[in-house]
Amino acid sequence: MTAWTPDAYLSFADHRLRPGLDLLARIPLTAPDRIIDLGCGTGALTCHLTRRWPDAQVIGLDSSAEMLARAKTETGAESIVWIQHDIATWRPAAGQHPDVIFSNAALHWLDDHDALFARLLEALAPGGILAVQMPRNADRPSHALIKAVAEDGPWASLMTDLVAAPAPVPPPEVAVRRLLRAGATQVDAWETDYQQVLPGGTEAIAAFTDSTALRPWLARLPDAATRDAFRAAYRDRLRTAYDLLPEGRVLFPFRRQFLVATRPHAQ
Repeated sequence: MTAWTPDAYLSFADHRLRPGLDLLARIPLTAPDRIIDLGCGTGALTCHLTRRWPDAQVIGLDSSAEMLARAKTETGAESIVWIQHDIATWRPAAGQHPDVIFSNAALHWLDDHDALFARLLEALAPGGILAVQMPRNADRPSHALIKAVAEDGPWASLMTDLVAAPAPVPPPEVAVRRLLRAGATQVDAWETDYQQVLPGGTEAIAAFTDSTALRPWLARLPDAATRDAFRAAYRDRLRTAYDLLPEGRVLFPFRRQFLVATRPHAQ
C-alpha cells in the first residue's frame, strides 16, 4: 500500500477527530496506568488521552513513519512514547498489559476480526477496556462507487479480490457477539451517522476518500497516469450521486461504529 500522507489526512481533521472524542468519552475508567493508541496516526487523539489521564503512561503506535514523524513534531507531548509497529502483529511485552487499548479508525484495515478482537482482549490487563471506532460506510455512494469504478474500468483484472471482498465492518450486532465470544464481560456498542457538510462539493468527498478508502485500490495500479484515470472516473460518478447544497457545499453522511468492551477481572 502507498505511504500515508499526513497533510491529506489532516485536511479533514475536525471530521476525523470528533468520532475519536466521542469514543474517548465513553471509556468507563478513572485512573488507568497504561494506555496504548493503536493506529495513532498524527497523534491528535493520543494527546487527548494524556489530557484525560495525565498520570498514565500513554503509547502511540502506528506503522507509518510519516504519520509518527508528524506526531512527534506537532503534538509537543514529550510524555507520549511513539512506536512504529504494525498493529496487525502488536502484542504487549511481558508484564506491560495496558488498561486501555484505544483504536480510532484503524482496525477496519485488518482481516479476521474474530481472532483480532480475541487477541486484543487477551492483551489487556484484567478489567481493562478495548475501545474501538471503525467507519461503516461501505454501502454509501462515497465507498460503493469505488468498487463500481474498479469493476468497470480497464484495471478490473487487477482488483478482482478487492471487489469480491465483503464489507470490512459488519453491523454492530455481529461485533457484539464476536466480543462476547472472545470473553468480554460487557460490551457497549452503537453507531453514529455524522451529517458532514463539506465545502467544495463532490470534489471534497473525493479528497476525503483519497486519503483513506481509495488507498488500497490506487495501490494496485501501475503508474500515476492510471491512478489519475481511476480518480477521474470516480469523481465523475460522485457528481451524480450527491446533490449540492447552497454555496457549493455538499452533505456527506458518514456512519461510524463504536465498541467499548471490558475484559474480565482476575478470578
